[in-house]
Amino acid sequence: MSSALPAEAIEFLRRPQHAVIGWTGKDGRPFTVATWYDWDDGAILVNMDARRRRLAWLEVGVPVSLTVLDADNWYRQLSLYGRIAHVADDLELAEIDRLARRYSGQPFRNRSSARVSAWMAIDSWHGWADTGPWNLEPTP
Repeated sequence: MSSALPAEAIEFLRRPQHAVIGWTGKDGRPFTVATWYDWDDGAILVNMDARRRRLAWLEVGVPVSLTVLDADNWYRQLSLYGRIAHVADDLELAEIDRLARRYSGQPFRNRSSARVSAWMAIDSWHGWADTGPWNLEPTP
C-alpha cells in the first residue's frame, strides 16, 4: 500500500492507543517492544531511556514497523512500515513529556534519566479490522 495514510487512519493514530514497535537487530533476531507513540506531522514519534540496548539498533535508516491496536477492539489495528528517519537526544524531556501527557495526562515522572527520541518515516501500511482488511480509503 501507499505511504499516504487516509484521514481515518490518521485520526486513529492521533488517539493514544496501545502500540508495539519492531525491528531486526544487527544479529538478525527480531525485536518487539511495547511503546508510547504519537503522530507527528506524517511521522511517528517514539522515545526511549538513553540506557536501552535497543538504541544500538534504532539508528537512522533502520527498517522498523509499528503496530497500533485499537484500545477498544484490539482486532482492529494499523501496521506501519518504514525506517528511522531521525534520532535526537531529548535534552529538555519535551518529547517524553508530550507522550506521557498523551497517555497519562501528566508529565513524565522520571526526571533523572536521559531520553532519546526517534521519528519513523512511513513507507507503507496495512490495516486490519475484526475478520479482514480494514478498508480505509486513501486521502485524495
